[in-house]
Amino acid sequence: MNYRTRITADAKVMLGKPVIKGTRITVALILQKLSEGMTVEELLEGYPQLGREDILAVLSYCAAVISREEMIEIASLS
Repeated sequence: MNYRTRITADAKVMLGKPVIKGTRITVALILQKLSEGMTVEELLEGYPQLGREDILAVLSYCAAVISREEMIEIASLS
């Protein structure tokens, strides 16, 4: 999926954070909801302006960003 057709960033919208085009729904919000256990169906019901392709674009965008990152060492808590 080409996330560029669905995700944009504009300094005038949500302080330049990546959002779904035509909305103020941030990539971070969608990821947060998914990480909290919300299903794709629940997201689509809760945010009717979203489409399944928007959620897939978020995942594609995140995969592209993460692929350019270096591993951050996390100290063991035990």
